[in-house]
Amino acid sequence: MRFHLMEVTTLYIVSGCLAGLRCRYDGKDSADERVINLVREGRAVPVCPEQFGGLPTPRPSCEIVDGRVLNADGMDVSDNFLRGAEEAFKLVEMLGAEKAILKSRSPSCGISKIYDGTFSGNLVDGDGVFAAMLKKAGIEVENE
Repeated sequence: MRFHLMEVTTLYIVSGCLAGLRCRYDGKDSADERVINLVREGRAVPVCPEQFGGLPTPRPSCEIVDGRVLNADGMDVSDNFLRGAEEAFKLVEMLGAEKAILKSRSPSCGISKIYDGTFSGNLVDGDGVFAAMLKKAGIEVENE
């Protein structure tokens, strides 16, 4: 089987969990048929910045606290999140992706709203690490 991307007008980077990959912190997916269809059509490439950063699946849930990413056990995993975002961004650059569809509320992929760092389910204004990197580079991002 050969792998090649079809010629498309817009290529998306998408959160792997939305493409049906079991890469969420709890080992599950957040499959979204629209995203799965984009991948099947060769119009999207799935990534999981948290796995790219070396974090296992499953893993303790993580939230952003005062600019650092902490897991539910109190361990600082900021370096993993930054490294994973940088690696995922390399794919964005290599592929020339112009848009991204990312998992809402995620400390990596959340756009505009993320959990507040108290692990209580409260949301605050903010972006995940990867989402912020994409926005800064001018990539159009949206939640599922």
